[in-house]
Amino acid sequence: MSSEELIYGQVGQYEKTIYDEPVFAAIDRICEKYPDKPALIYLGKTWTYAELKELIDRFAKALYTLGVSHGDRIMLYIPNSPQFLAGFLGSMKIGATPVPVSPIYTPFEIEYLINDAQTIYILCQDTNFGYVKEVFQNTCLRGIIVTNYADLLPWWKRAVGTIFDKIPHGVVEKDKNVYSFKDLIKESTPDPPKVEINPRADLSRLLYTGGTTGFPKGVPTNHTAVVSFVSEVRKISEGFVGEGGEERFIMINPLFHEMAQGMTMAWGLTKGNPLLLMPIPDVDAILDTIQRYKVTLFLGVPTLYRMILEHDRVDMYDCSSLRFCLCGADKLPPEVNERWRKKFGRPIFQCYGATEVGFTTTSPFDKDPLPESIGIPLPSREVLIVDPDTLETVPTNEVGEVLVRCEYTFKHYWNKPEETARSFVKVNGKTFYRMGDFARRGEDGQLYFVDRGADIIKYKGYRVSASEIEAVLQDHSAVIAACVVGVPDAKTGERIKAIVVLKEDARGVSSLDLLNWCRERLAPYKVPRYIEFRDMLPKSKVGKLLRREVRDEERRKTQKKK
Repeated sequence: MSSEELIYGQVGQYEKTIYDEPVFAAIDRICEKYPDKPALIYLGKTWTYAELKELIDRFAKALYTLGVSHGDRIMLYIPNSPQFLAGFLGSMKIGATPVPVSPIYTPFEIEYLINDAQTIYILCQDTNFGYVKEVFQNTCLRGIIVTNYADLLPWWKRAVGTIFDKIPHGVVEKDKNVYSFKDLIKESTPDPPKVEINPRADLSRLLYTGGTTGFPKGVPTNHTAVVSFVSEVRKISEGFVGEGGEERFIMINPLFHEMAQGMTMAWGLTKGNPLLLMPIPDVDAILDTIQRYKVTLFLGVPTLYRMILEHDRVDMYDCSSLRFCLCGADKLPPEVNERWRKKFGRPIFQCYGATEVGFTTTSPFDKDPLPESIGIPLPSREVLIVDPDTLETVPTNEVGEVLVRCEYTFKHYWNKPEETARSFVKVNGKTFYRMGDFARRGEDGQLYFVDRGADIIKYKGYRVSASEIEAVLQDHSAVIAACVVGVPDAKTGERIKAIVVLKEDARGVSSLDLLNWCRERLAPYKVPRYIEFRDMLPKSKVGKLLRREVRDEERRKTQKKK
């Protein structure tokens, strides 16, 4: 059966029924099926599936002992680690809700998130304990659970790491409200109470969007919504992605992000494959791990793929074990995909989604991915391509705004009715989420990404893709990064401006050179009218280019001139 048949085929009653279970149920089944198989590999230490289940259950019991109950929220303020998974799945086991957030948030940001989510406990690294302690009195927190990168490693590894100053440490002040993760695990038993969970009504997690404008928005998600796309990705991967230890999946993307969570379960923990957790995205460490453990599955974002390709020691490593590479979170430039194929002999498949609706599309795995394609919708995700003004569906191959609906997901933000009203719309009696992106649906049923909605530049009636121009500029040998924005103009609508970051060793490259480069590769109406050089560009917590910040800055400049 082809990927298209699997995706477009009707979801059977068995599949629909099995969606209605807690997120951790399938993982528990795998732990029973493959108790002695490796589940996690982290900083050189391996946990079997039996050991992973025990760790999760011990932490669940520890939370219960601390007074955490059904419906309470637990914030995870830590990087990729076994402790993250213990907090994420352990919270769910007693009916609580994990709230994963970026471990590099500032005290100002973390204070807002704690209070907005009404979090009662927070699991944090000792390196950011000071941030939590700073805001503790201004929040609803009852306590802080503190851990360290090496807490769960053997004593001799911790000793070696300390001697060679390889393990970051933070100062932790003792207090009645401060608890050690390591001590809690040691003192607890792996027998958390059985809690009745309603998969469609109870929260499995509360995720926050990146917050590129104002404060982040909370997205509540039930268990069924997560199980649906994890089950469907696993289903369409059958015959291509093995299980029971046949694959080795490296996880570099931050686990506080929806895509990383979904794929960790779909290709790792619900398939019985080992997950190689990377706490820090260091390119040499990534390449060494691929070589050492013969990694077969890779998940990344365009920035990560580009970083690896441009790494000056990439040829020193053997990455021939890689079988499937997947990219999400942003548009993958075709030139990056082509360079990756030439370097490693494998294409990069793409996936697409949003925190609000989860994993939505993926490339078919039975054929080479097509340039610009972001794949085919999963069975539980209904996708419309519409006119942004009328919300009428546009014909095949015409560009329109992407709307997504899933019957299992909630259709609102956490305590944000105004944001909800702006982002969720009714079409034919059904509630869809406005992705804010533009795409077209091809004759083959695949979706072809055009651009972020806010990143379409309107010049003389043309819709110009900012990311298309950026990709052309970044293909220049002297350019390391580029950001293209529309600057308001009374005559043309918007003028196209490019902000460019040159490589350190670039010499003698002028704006005229880059404009000529663009003129050779773009239609005349797409060529920037101005090019500005900068030392760096603003990025979000997950590495996305904050084009909106640059655009707002340029618009403020325009207003001052008036």
